[in-house]
Amino acid sequence: MSPERPIIRLKPKIDPRRIRRGFPWVYDNEVVTDRRTKAIEPGAVATLEDHERRPVATVTVNPNSKILARVLDRDAGAEIDRDWIIERVTRAADLRKALYDAPFYRLIHAEADGFPGVIVDRFGDTAVIQPNSAWAERHFDMLTEAVTLATGVQGVIKNASGRARSLEGLDDVSVDLSAAAAQVPVPMNGATYIADLVGGQKTGLFYDQRDNHAFVAGLARGTDVLDVFSHVGGFALAALARGAATALAVDGSEPALSLARQGAEATGVAERFETRQGDAFDVMTALAEEGRTFGTVICDPPAFAPHKGALEAGLRAYEKVARLGAALVAPGGTLTLCSCSHAADLEKFRTASIRGIGRAGRSSQILRTGFAGPDHPQHPQLAESGYLKAITFRLLP
Repeated sequence: MSPERPIIRLKPKIDPRRIRRGFPWVYDNEVVTDRRTKAIEPGAVATLEDHERRPVATVTVNPNSKILARVLDRDAGAEIDRDWIIERVTRAADLRKALYDAPFYRLIHAEADGFPGVIVDRFGDTAVIQPNSAWAERHFDMLTEAVTLATGVQGVIKNASGRARSLEGLDDVSVDLSAAAAQVPVPMNGATYIADLVGGQKTGLFYDQRDNHAFVAGLARGTDVLDVFSHVGGFALAALARGAATALAVDGSEPALSLARQGAEATGVAERFETRQGDAFDVMTALAEEGRTFGTVICDPPAFAPHKGALEAGLRAYEKVARLGAALVAPGGTLTLCSCSHAADLEKFRTASIRGIGRAGRSSQILRTGFAGPDHPQHPQLAESGYLKAITFRLLP
């Protein structure tokens, strides 16, 4: 352990066993925040001690964040150097190579892969890295080298968008270090998606819904599909590739819908695919007024409850989505409702969804509850890492 490494100390009433057993965060109200602690540079690696000065873990510190320390290694003497980073990235890469035949997946899923605040998605020969914590920003060059060595990618894009970086006091300046093509075709579930790695949302494509796309696509054979909050056509294109009759993709972003149309062309289903740009609530209301119904309806909105303070409003929004979506489902058809809000746990989200379906005057059966795919592993002690829920209902005649 480096002699220059700073030390932070838990308050006397804070039990260190939770950290020793694997919980990855230490909050600012759990630490003695004296002048030395407040002077630690954001992103610095430190040793966490209990109140009796016994080493607990190696952590990274950001005195400006409510999550003041994030556990890097439960070995309090671990050196967070090039070899440490390469070993962990290689471990993450080996899992994904075992899971998927094609090099399109989430490579690193933050704390669940032992990299607090780090997201890496792989798109063939290009990786998109989101360093969403101060320590990852400081070690970005090492992360880039490790990802390149572990995967053989030819280029890396740094994506600096998102709320998480602002909470860490970081900038929002993204950098393309690869000179790679901005738009990449991604084969998944029999469809071809077009991911915009530079100008698109997040890293350019949402891999987390892969398994849920596949399940819904199987149910959608021969039906008309409505994919609301479709982004680049996630559920719609997978359904068309599996034999859906038609699909209508609805999104507020015309650039996203343009990518969806390109994906439909690349998949060979353009003649059965259409888009409608607009506010999702307004479009669903208009479709109901038009008398439209669909055998398969999917609503995959952005996070309506990204934090606890937004929970009640978020649950009301999920209920409204369920009510409007249920009104558009043909008798015996299916309604898949999704939430990526970690503040709304499964029980709360399911309750809001069932209430909305009931308010639409419909009865239902739950066919399946899905989560993110295995390239998005869950940290067993961090509920936030299990953020995605997808519930498929069959609406009875």
